[in-house]
Amino acid sequence: MSELTTLLVKCPRCRERGAWLATPTGPFCSPRCRLIDLGQWFGEEHKISRELRPGDFEGFDELDSGPHLDRPEVGP
Repeated sequence: MSELTTLLVKCPRCRERGAWLATPTGPFCSPRCRLIDLGQWFGEEHKISRELRPGDFEGFDELDSGPHLDRPEVGP
């Protein structure tokens, strides 16, 4: 069993706990919670608190890539 299938996390939207990272909608528990969150970004209810700076991304190019980062495509 992979670590993602057993890791219990809270859905960022409804806070329900489950192994959401192992699902196509992870970290959200459902497509509904995922779309509600997206709508909040579009409506500017969520926002990045400050402008991004070049130093914010230091070290990201050194992270390992792999299938654990891939997400399956969600529906048509």
